Amino acid sequence: MRNSWKRDKGSYMPSQKTLIILLALSLLLLVFSFFYPNSNPSQTHKTLNVNLKTVKIQPFDCYASPQASPVFASLVEGVKYPFLFSLSDFGSLPDKPHKNIQRLLKGKLFRKPDISGTIQDLLEGKQRENGLFVDIGSNVGMASFAAAVMGFEVVAFEPIFENLQRICDGVYLNRVADRVTLFAAAASDKIGNVTIHKVIGRLDNSAISQTGAKLAFKSNQEVAVTVPTIPLDEVISDNQRVLLIKIDVQGWEYHVLKGASKILSRRKGEAPYLIYEEDERLLQASNTSTDEIRGFLGSVGYNSCTKHGTDAHCTKG
Repeated sequence: MRNSWKRDKGSYMPSQKTLIILLALSLLLLVFSFFYPNSNPSQTHKTLNVNLKTVKIQPFDCYASPQASPVFASLVEGVKYPFLFSLSDFGSLPDKPHKNIQRLLKGKLFRKPDISGTIQDLLEGKQRENGLFVDIGSNVGMASFAAAVMGFEVVAFEPIFENLQRICDGVYLNRVADRVTLFAAAASDKIGNVTIHKVIGRLDNSAISQTGAKLAFKSNQEVAVTVPTIPLDEVISDNQRVLLIKIDVQGWEYHVLKGASKILSRRKGEAPYLIYEEDERLLQASNTSTDEIRGFLGSVGYNSCTKHGTDAHCTKG
C-alpha cells in the first residue's frame, strides 16, 4: 500500500497526509453546505439571554480566537437532535488516524459519546426558556452542543486552549453562538489560578493532579499550564435557574461542587439535576474521595445519587 503512494517520475502525487486532509475537508464542506445552506456567520453573534454576574473573567470570544487547524468535524450518530463536533485528538497522522477520522473517510458519522445522549434524554421535555445547562469540563463541547441544538442556553467551562478552539469550531458549525457562553477557566472553589497537567496527544485527559493526568495514559508526556479558576457561584446569578450541571474534571469534582454550594443549596424543584464523574482513583489523586463528595452533597440536600458507569446522577430527595 505504501508503494502505491510513491510519485511516478515526472509527475506529482500529493502525500497521503495531504490527501486525507483534503478529503476530510471536502466531506465536511459538503455536510456543512447541506445542513446549513443559508448560514451567515454575522447573524450568529448575539447577546445571550443568560443572567450572569459581573466577574473579572470574561467569556471567551471565539471570533477573536485563532481558528483551529486542521478541522476534522462531522455529524454525530445516534442522537435524536443531531449536531457536529470537531476533534481535538487526531491520532498519529497519516499512519494511525483517530478512529473518528477513519469513520469519516469511510462515509460514516462520528461515534456518539454516551454523555451526549444522556444530556438530551434528561433535557427533553423541559422548558428551554426556564433554565440553562452548565457544562464543567466541556472538552470539545460534546455535551454543550447536545443541549444547544435543542434550544437550551449553555454556560461551559474549559481551560485548555486547544479544546476551546474545537468548541469554537462547533459554535460555528452548529450555529449556536446565541446559546453558548464559554469561559476559558477551570471551575473550582475559589477565584485564583491553578496548574493543570496537560497530557500530550490526549487533551481529553488533562487534570489538575499530575498523577490523575497520567492514570489513563502512563506512557504519554505531560506539560504544566497555569489557568484561571472561578467558582460557579461567582458566575451564575442567584435568580438564574439552572436545570442541569455536568462535571467531568478528572478528580477535581469536590472543589467544583463546593464552588457551587449556593446553587446546589436551592430548594427541591429549583435545584439542578447533577451529573459528575465519580472515579475514586482520580479523586484520590486530587486528595479527595467519593465519601467526601457524598458527605458534602448530603449537607446541601442531595441525598439521592445513583451510579451509571463512572458517573453519578444526583437529585434532591
